[in-house]
Amino acid sequence: MSAAAAAAATPSIEPAKAAATRDHKLGAPKLDQPQLQAGGGTPSGTKAANSVDYLSDNIAKYAKTLYEETAKKYGLGTKEGQTKWFADEQGGLHADMELLRDGSFSHFAHYLACGAANVMKPFGLVDSSFPISNYFVSSSHNTYLVGNQLTSESSVDAYKNVLLRGCRCVEIDVWDGEPPSSSSDEEEAAKAGAKKVKKEKSEKGGIRERLALRFGKKASEEKNKEQSPPAAEGPPEKIQPWRSNSSYRAEPRVLHGYTLTKDTPFRAVCATIRDYAFVTSDHPLIVSLEVHTSAEQQEIMVEIMTEYWKGMLVDLPLDPAQNSDNLTLPSLKDLNNKILVKVKYTPPKPAEAPAQPSTLQAPATLTKSKSAESMASSSTSSAEELPDGQKKPPAPKAKITEALGRLGLYTRSYHFKSLDQPEAKIPTHVFSLSEKSLLEVHETQPSALFKHNKHFFMRAYPKGLRLNSSNLDPSIFWRTGVQIVALNWQRWDAGMMLNEAMFAGTNGWVLKPAGYRSSSTETSQKSAIPHHNLDLSIEFLAGQDIPLPPEEDDPKDLKPYVKVELHVEKHEERDGQPVPGGGRSKGGGEYKKKTKSQRTTNPDFGREVVRFENVPGVTEELTFVRFKVMDDERLHDDLAAWACFRLDRLQPGIRMIHLYDANGVVTKGVLFVRIRKVVR
Repeated sequence: MSAAAAAAATPSIEPAKAAATRDHKLGAPKLDQPQLQAGGGTPSGTKAANSVDYLSDNIAKYAKTLYEETAKKYGLGTKEGQTKWFADEQGGLHADMELLRDGSFSHFAHYLACGAANVMKPFGLVDSSFPISNYFVSSSHNTYLVGNQLTSESSVDAYKNVLLRGCRCVEIDVWDGEPPSSSSDEEEAAKAGAKKVKKEKSEKGGIRERLALRFGKKASEEKNKEQSPPAAEGPPEKIQPWRSNSSYRAEPRVLHGYTLTKDTPFRAVCATIRDYAFVTSDHPLIVSLEVHTSAEQQEIMVEIMTEYWKGMLVDLPLDPAQNSDNLTLPSLKDLNNKILVKVKYTPPKPAEAPAQPSTLQAPATLTKSKSAESMASSSTSSAEELPDGQKKPPAPKAKITEALGRLGLYTRSYHFKSLDQPEAKIPTHVFSLSEKSLLEVHETQPSALFKHNKHFFMRAYPKGLRLNSSNLDPSIFWRTGVQIVALNWQRWDAGMMLNEAMFAGTNGWVLKPAGYRSSSTETSQKSAIPHHNLDLSIEFLAGQDIPLPPEEDDPKDLKPYVKVELHVEKHEERDGQPVPGGGRSKGGGEYKKKTKSQRTTNPDFGREVVRFENVPGVTEELTFVRFKVMDDERLHDDLAAWACFRLDRLQPGIRMIHLYDANGVVTKGVLFVRIRKVVR
């Protein structure tokens, strides 16, 4: 998040703290078996998410009833009858039919329990022959945070967590490191220097000071670190990483700038990425860098990344015959087990006459570094006053060094001005826009946006005012062709449920629908994919082992009901009009229905049917069905469990819906249902 967004977000930090303590959707990353935590598609491949150990009395009762109805209608004792049942109602694979064997009830019950009756269709193999801009990528925003955007900690565990859950694009916000203190004399010198800087800057009232005061911190606590020992001189044409008089040096750190979030070492983050990048997926990993460091610290970043990601880092063209300034995007299969760095591009500097040597100083704190000062200056709403009363223009943002910029080989980040700017034609460019800015582009240039995203990468990220790490609705942005929709994986909400549905059972890269690919001649979102009408009915039979909501401990108090929501493309999206709700990740608009409330963790739903009839504008690959098991309470109904599916992977017939708990962890809970789906 930018400094400007952080500044705008700061008026009420204490309520944010209080909300974090009450908000069960926020929490530290799961460290034991994170692959069982939803969000990026990994847990759907586990045994726990595909089978049950037994059938409860209620489920066994309805299974027997349905078996008798089906056996009578189709003759399950014969192969012909089984084949017809699968063709007419189950839509299943013929391989699953072998599980029925002689068509007895015992084998029918085994079919239901073993995972073959899972409501989610297996994904199959991904065609990895297309250029990488032709895929949706499972992506994380502010990956380092373990909670809210203002006061939580930064942790390497957050990177381990999301990588093991299937994330394929992580974000690192990098800031100047603090120099080690080697003596009391240095500390005294730092204090003296801080007093001088404080006096000089008090007249300007910089953004760091204003934020510190709003956060209840004393500005002097930050300024005490600003004076640092001089660095060794070196040739002016080569940047020398700063080192102190001792054997240690200041190294970059990772944190959310201009907030109270705690930092973690950049080196430790790189080591964690090295260890976990390709444990659950061999598809490429994109590392999105937001750089706020000085030039000296950027050199250290390059050194660390090159050291830790050796053999994985893409730092040279895959085709030696291609020039780094004239690259085309490679195919997905060409980048397996590779790390791509997304960073702003810096063109090579023209040769200059040697300059006079100058002494480099240590990048002591965020406010001392050139880049941080530039960020602060450029993020203020008005220019600063010069002594003579003239206006001083905002300082430009810090430049990325050539060494760091060269690492952005196939994912070069450029500042977005318009879809017509010259950089928009560079095959390897990436534009990153906040959800608000992107929706504005969609409203003003829907066709141009769609055409751009067929060929080139675009990244959407949550707006800065989402202090509690809530999420945008990713399906809106996927439907515009945006490949990288970065979400706050720290939170369990509709956005993360939809992300799980998109990437369930995949390796984190999903091929776009045919009309969205670079090989297509389609020119608009409206015509890129067929739109249908949907008739969907879900007959709820029974539930089994429904997990309890957070802080609930008595199964007898649970009063579950199931809420079903459809996330369907609205006509405003297709026509480039303002999107209702502004992209917020709430429910499925007008397409919401629910069952009656029942009792206990093994409810009997009595064959209640929920119907959605003649729903227009349905695109099977980009429409989602979300199930939420809610606890019926007097004041506020708590989420107990959920499941979410892409419509084209929601299988009809007699099925088991496997549930995740309120914290996104796969459970043994299931809903026993019969689904009828007609897309016409």
